[in-house]
Amino acid sequence: QVQLVESGGGLVQPGGSLRLSCAASGFTFSTYAMNWYRQTLGKERELVAGISSGGVFTNYADSVKGRFTISRDNAKNMVYLQMNNLKPEDTAVYYCKTSVSWVSYWGQGTRVTVSS
Repeated sequence: QVQLVESGGGLVQPGGSLRLSCAASGFTFSTYAMNWYRQTLGKERELVAGISSGGVFTNYADSVKGRFTISRDNAKNMVYLQMNNLKPEDTAVYYCKTSVSWVSYWGQGTRVTVSS
């Protein structure tokens, strides 16, 4: 079965950095696009970044462009989100997501808190 497991969240000061990781299993990872979403309390989940199956194409929310970088390692079935210059408004639970055979799969999320 498809499994996505995020890690790397935590508490960081404004201006700091974190790298989130998502370990994928149960599907042919290298043939599917991957995405990072985030959600804060009371708000809908929003797309943060996406990456194509081969890693050539990426897209970002305007709010994170120039600060976040999505990448993947198809040999390790991993997708990453490097987050730099973090701001308090980046505080959220971050989720890894993919769609396999028209079904969406989500990880359990990892919490990121940006606060001094």
